[in-house]
Amino acid sequence: MKALITGAGGFVGPYLTAHLESCGDEVVGTDVEVDVTDGEGVRAAFLAARPDVVYHLAAASHVGTSWSAPIDVLRVNAEGSLNVFLAALESGVERVLLIGSAEQYGHITPELLPVRETTPLQPVSPYGASKAAAEMLASHAFHGRGLPVVCVRAFNHLGPGQSEALVASSIAKQVAAAERAGGGVILTGDLSPRRDFTDVRDVVRAYRLLLERGAPGEAYNVCSGTDVAIQEVADHLAAAASVDVRFELDPERLRPVDVPVVRGDNTKLRAATGWTPEIPLEKTLAEILDWWRQHP
Repeated sequence: MKALITGAGGFVGPYLTAHLESCGDEVVGTDVEVDVTDGEGVRAAFLAARPDVVYHLAAASHVGTSWSAPIDVLRVNAEGSLNVFLAALESGVERVLLIGSAEQYGHITPELLPVRETTPLQPVSPYGASKAAAEMLASHAFHGRGLPVVCVRAFNHLGPGQSEALVASSIAKQVAAAERAGGGVILTGDLSPRRDFTDVRDVVRAYRLLLERGAPGEAYNVCSGTDVAIQEVADHLAAAASVDVRFELDPERLRPVDVPVVRGDNTKLRAATGWTPEIPLEKTLAEILDWWRQHP
């Protein structure tokens, strides 16, 4: 199977590329990064590569910064997705996997937990709204134009090499720096929210399974099914440190709106693919910290 990955140079892209190649797939077009808001550029790239399937990862993906650049985020995530769908139609792509986010659910109250695919989308961040818009465009591409698009709503995923803009990686990087300095302060945002974390290597396994076995026009949660407080993540990383560290709240890291608890239901994913997460959070966090120790 010949696969094209948009956003192949991001955090998830190399993990997905490695997994696809280990399964015998040919990954094409990863040597050229195309701006997905450039419709003609996307079209040309797809016509040159002629992939069988497309994994659409390219996105403006940081929730916090989406508040300061909502128009840019909407263009990349919604208009960019539309450009991908149109190019896929023209180049004869057999199937597209659209990577969305749990942020699409947005305003989650306790009675809605665990979040199922039938839960109403009520995004509170510009990022979440842009991802919801992209999924509506995927529905149009499938029902209106006949392009088989399978939609993913990915919950928080972690792994070595992740940007320091994400909370676990940010804390791990600061812990590694504190170790080199003999101790120090770890700046954080609000540590009370609870999130559903999955290792990125388990996530990319789910992506390939869904591209093969997911139903076009349907959305699937990719999540562990459990929630963990960010405070627990921070405490685990601090306990693994070789020096004493202490946490300090940085007001600049607080979001205008933050959902207290997010926990997904992965029943639909399991039923369609047989997938189950394999890598425990403790192992993932240890490897993230080790990565930052090796990349000062």
